[in-house]
Formats: sequence, C-alpha cells, structure tokens
Amino acid sequence: MSRLQVVSGKGGTGKTTVAAALALALATEGKRTLLVEVEGRQGIAQLFETEALPYEERKIAVSSGGGEVYALAIDAERALLDYLQMFYKLGSAGRALKKIGAIDFATTIAPGVRDVLLTGKACEAVRRRTKQGSYAYDYVVMDAPPTGRITRFLNVNDEVAGLAKFGPIYNQAQAVMRVLKSPQTAVHLVTLLEEMPVQETSDGVAELRAADLPVGRVIVNMVRPHVLDEAAVRGAADGRRTEIAAALTAAGVSGARSLVTPLLEQATDHARRVALEREQRAALAGLELPSYELPLLSEGVDLAGLYRLSKELRAQQQQTAAPNGRSDGRHGAGQGTGTGS
Repeated sequence: MSRLQVVSGKGGTGKTTVAAALALALATEGKRTLLVEVEGRQGIAQLFETEALPYEERKIAVSSGGGEVYALAIDAERALLDYLQMFYKLGSAGRALKKIGAIDFATTIAPGVRDVLLTGKACEAVRRRTKQGSYAYDYVVMDAPPTGRITRFLNVNDEVAGLAKFGPIYNQAQAVMRVLKSPQTAVHLVTLLEEMPVQETSDGVAELRAADLPVGRVIVNMVRPHVLDEAAVRGAADGRRTEIAAALTAAGVSGARSLVTPLLEQATDHARRVALEREQRAALAGLELPSYELPLLSEGVDLAGLYRLSKELRAQQQQTAAPNGRSDGRHGAGQGTGTGS
C-alpha cells in the first residue's frame, strides 16, 4: 500500500479535485488521510467550502465509516523556518531573518531548496508516528504541480546536488528521495480524453520513468457518457431523415421536420467526439498503466460532487480487486509500475 499518493496533471484536468476525492476515498473505515497542497492556491479550501488553510494540519472532512481527512497548505517560508529551528535551533533569530527578507530570498534564489522543503514536509508526515508507534496518517495525498513540472519537483536530489554535496540540506534531500523512490509512493497523472492532455500525460509518464520515480495510475477525469448509438447516427446521416421526422411526429413533437437537421448535426458532433475519445483511450492504453475513469459532473463540483467522486473511486477499486483482496495489477488505487496502492 503506497502511503504517499502524489496527484499531478495538466492544468484544467481537475487534478486538485481528483486529489481531494482520492483523499476522501482513502479515508474510509476509520482511516486518517492528510491532503497536502504545495502551490499556495488554496484550491483545497475552496473545494471543501472552508476558510483558507493555515500552515497547520486541520481536519476538514469525515468520510464513510468515520474516516477523517486533514489538510495542510505547505508554505515554503514557514517550512524553512521549521527546518532552521530543527537543525540549527535558531528560534527568534529565524524570525528575524524572515523580517529582513532573507527567508524569501533563500526560497526564491534556490528553487531546489524550496522543493526539498515542500516535499520534505509531506514525506515527514508519511514517516511520522504516534506515541503508540502507529503511523499518524494512514495515507498522505499531495496535490502536486502540473505534469510539465512534476518530475523536476519530485526529483529534488538532482536539483540539490548542484547546491550542496553534504550537510543538512543534502541529507534532507537524500531522506526525501528514499521515500519518493520507494514503494511507499505512487505518482498518479490526471488527464482528459483530449489530445493535448493525453500527450502531456504520455510525456510525463516517460519523464517519471526515466527518473526512476514510481508511476501509479492514469486517472481519466470528466468522462462524458455516450448517449447515442453510432450505427444509428450513421443510418440517419445516410438518408433516413423522413423516417426520423415521422417518428418525432408520432411521438407528439410539433415541427418535427425543422428539428431533424439540427438534431442530426448534434448527433454527428457526438459521434466525432466519441471517435476522438476512442483514439485517446488507445493512446493511454499504450502506456500500459492501470486507470480509473471519473464522470463529468454537469452541475459542477461542489462538496456533494466531491463525495460522489470519492464514492466512484472506492467502487472502481472494489470492482477491480482480485478475490483474495489484492489488486489484479490492472486496477486499484495506487497500483502501477513497481508500486502498490
């Protein structure tokens, strides 16, 4: 079971929504999940309809069976202050550095250090244990940067290597990479059944694999239903307009003849979309990764919609689990190349 679930995706694919739904899905039957945000957009707070998240772990939701979801918006400056206190015991001196802008300078001038701090905070939550010896959180879900930046963001060891060959920063980067490149981690990519998101997903998978980072699954979001039979659409386009008009008239539709052309145009557009989606599914299948599909919520994603998506994720995981309770290798949250859920 991969305890750190990293969710990335091209902008506009709904990766934050999927990360939130995944956190809810994992927090079942008494489980505790920490949902981590690293980009400072407060997207999690908006989804859960709560106030802006502070730099502290706060319970924001309860899932089925009494599971709990906590959330944390990681701030690089605050994380660096924690780091300086942990390793150098700076205390008030660290706060003085913040006042004169030194902390902001450090996290801006050395982006590799910033990423070590952000990923390090999430990895610390993965490793943290209670006084009784159990893990503080069963799962940590990270709403990560977009696909185009995810490999560089996670591969902090390479970034820091040019800044430090030894010392606390270097050691911290090594500790982070031990988690990120282990079976404890799964990196999921969110996509749509559209050409550009699918291509970016394919590129992202290749980059993650080249960096030896554990790819989890592809999550296809906002899937629209197929409401028309393609053979019927082709038959209508082949000259059955009179028959369609007669059927509409028999059904009590007034002005049926004037409706046939716009209806057929919509049906043709639908058939083209279905054909395009079939092509994109074939491209995703070529990645040889397990996948989930989440429906498009026509009314938009509110809190109720978020719970609906989490229920859908749980249902798909249960449907694709093998009889012995283990994943069959093709499905199940977090399953993928070299990793479990």
